[in-house]
Amino acid sequence: MSYLKEVKKVTTTGLQSMKMQGEKIAMLTCYDYTMATLLDAAGIDVLLVGDSASNVMAGHETTLPITLDQMIYHAQCVGRGANRAMVLVDMPFGSYQSDSSIALASAIRIMKETGAHAVKLEGGEEVLESISKITKAGIPVMGHLGLTPQSIHQFGSYGIQAKSDVAADKLLKEALMLQEVGCFGLVLEKIPSDLATQVSEKLHIPTIGIGAGAGCDGQVLVLQDMLGMNADFKPKFLRKYADLGNEITRATSSYIQDVKQAKFPSAEESY
Repeated sequence: MSYLKEVKKVTTTGLQSMKMQGEKIAMLTCYDYTMATLLDAAGIDVLLVGDSASNVMAGHETTLPITLDQMIYHAQCVGRGANRAMVLVDMPFGSYQSDSSIALASAIRIMKETGAHAVKLEGGEEVLESISKITKAGIPVMGHLGLTPQSIHQFGSYGIQAKSDVAADKLLKEALMLQEVGCFGLVLEKIPSDLATQVSEKLHIPTIGIGAGAGCDGQVLVLQDMLGMNADFKPKFLRKYADLGNEITRATSSYIQDVKQAKFPSAEESY
């Protein structure tokens, strides 16, 4: 008789406990099954199926073009590879901004068709009604304040947000609103570290930073950036933990050379 080892799944309450206990939360973006299995085995807490797939997977300049159907496809792939990690899915541009009923329908599609555990959407006061409707339907929601890439044409650049006292006060106020309306967590992107620390201390829900300093309850990076697969992307907040871009190029060049010179396959690699 065989026994399966029980795996303790990361949940929203688990993330809350991590914040309370002072344990930092590790999150990375992920868009496919193979990477999901590797990251999950490494012990990642949260796999974010980010709308950054629009950039790193599809080659678009912004996150705006990716569709709900495409996000659902990527989330399905990641979900099949996640055993322990929470799977969190970005709601793409156009799937929640116009109407709270559309937002709920989009969130329901994501949850039903992917097996994901939660959704994430950008914005503050303007999306409170949508978040309220989604959470009341029993779907966990993570908020996102600071630099919200889906609003890039409004911002005009990817620069640091909430630098003025007025903007900082507004961000803190909206963070408290998001908590009140039912968000289980909050991403803070490209804001001053002092402000991110202040927000994290004021909230009882966990904060996840990207370019927001060490005072957040956790951190998130885009996987391809962290692995050094995007050589031209060098923001101050990014730490590269590998140089896979050059390694992939080197390995591919070696493969090409072996094929051209008839060194691959060898007799041992043939049937």
